[in-house]
Amino acid sequence: MLQTLRSRILFYFLIVSMIGILVVSFFIQYGFEESFKSYLDLNREKKIDRVLVEIEKNYKNSGHFSSSTINGMVHEHAMTDQLYFQLFDNINRLQVDSSQIRGMLNSLGLTEPAMDGEEWHSKSYQIIVDKKVVGKLIAIYPQGLIDDEYTFLQTIQLYIYAAVCLTIIFAILFSLIFSKKLTSGLDKLSFAAKELRQHNLNIRIPLAGMPTEVKQLSISFNNLAESLSKEEMLRKQFTGDLAHELRTPLATLRSQIEAFQDGIWEPTPKRLQQSHEELMRLVRLVNELEKLLAAENPQIRLEKVELEAGNILNALWEMFLPLFNQKNVNLHILEPLQEEWFMADKDRLIQVLTNILNNALKYTPEGKNVTISVLSEQDDYVGFMIKDEGSGMAEEDIPHIFERFYRGDKSRDRKTGGVGIGLSIVKALMDAHQGRIKVKSGLNRGTSVYLWFPRDV
Repeated sequence: MLQTLRSRILFYFLIVSMIGILVVSFFIQYGFEESFKSYLDLNREKKIDRVLVEIEKNYKNSGHFSSSTINGMVHEHAMTDQLYFQLFDNINRLQVDSSQIRGMLNSLGLTEPAMDGEEWHSKSYQIIVDKKVVGKLIAIYPQGLIDDEYTFLQTIQLYIYAAVCLTIIFAILFSLIFSKKLTSGLDKLSFAAKELRQHNLNIRIPLAGMPTEVKQLSISFNNLAESLSKEEMLRKQFTGDLAHELRTPLATLRSQIEAFQDGIWEPTPKRLQQSHEELMRLVRLVNELEKLLAAENPQIRLEKVELEAGNILNALWEMFLPLFNQKNVNLHILEPLQEEWFMADKDRLIQVLTNILNNALKYTPEGKNVTISVLSEQDDYVGFMIKDEGSGMAEEDIPHIFERFYRGDKSRDRKTGGVGIGLSIVKALMDAHQGRIKVKSGLNRGTSVYLWFPRDV
């Protein structure tokens, strides 16, 4: 019982609704009954006051109590309101008594106290004329409600009970609808999660009509499914690309070794060199995969030391100048105007900059330029900018170039020997440094890569 979220929402919503309905109905009934009784008491007092005023007026004018007007008033109240009067003079002699009518009415069954049986209440009032007490008036009336008053109160209570029952029915119906609507999004999410577990990576949750919280959760799920689908596509693409890259040197090595074995070829130094080059292509592929695994290891430990950006540029100059000269590409180093210190793992930093410079050299034609400079516009970061005049890349490729196994122009990558891993290594190492990386590029407009490293640990 109450194992599902829907049943719990329904149960608690009903409990809260019931408590609210009962509390409200109790206060409405109690408040109305008390107000109604107060109204009746006030109205009774006004009737008694009118009788008192008439008695005092009549006594002042005639000098005695009995008159047709007074008798008519007290008999009318006796017949209609069950309000009886006994009038005494100043020596306690009974002058008017309408209480006898009560017995007659009860014997005929025309009226009776409705709530409290035969319990009656009496109240005495002094009759004062010219500041002298000339008599007293005793008002006698039932303790509870009478006749129409009781019927009216019962009718109101009946309406309250009917409203309570109707509200409870509506509360149950709306609770069912509300709980179903609220949990429908979670049911969709649960179903989609099961489909995703069954490797249905195309499953998506429709967002229309969902509450904001469930909608945000569904958006996160859709993004996860999209990411998994993209990773699966990249994995399959990489598997195909890697198989192609491995197949070419393996096929070459196989044919050469079989030719040696069959005596078709002589193992000359030139042919052995060709076989060695194909073997080294395989070694480079494996090395790049190992570097990627090492860079993406969540437990990677950086040996951060304080480094000066100008010294890093000088080291890169000495390392890459022969390679750039060999391809006839101009390498320009723009040294900073002042020393810029920051914290980084020197080996990993060199690995990042080396990968970016290798890409710049790889895709920059002869006679063009590659420039590396230091950026210090931001107080908390020191940056490096590597700008080339190469072929650049399409704008739609830029958001994906750091994804594992992503390759934009596949024919160009095969020609240059890349497998789409170098930039993934760069991104992983930048994340490990808590740094930032940004790329600006356009087809036939070159590429600029910005690398920002924090100054402090």
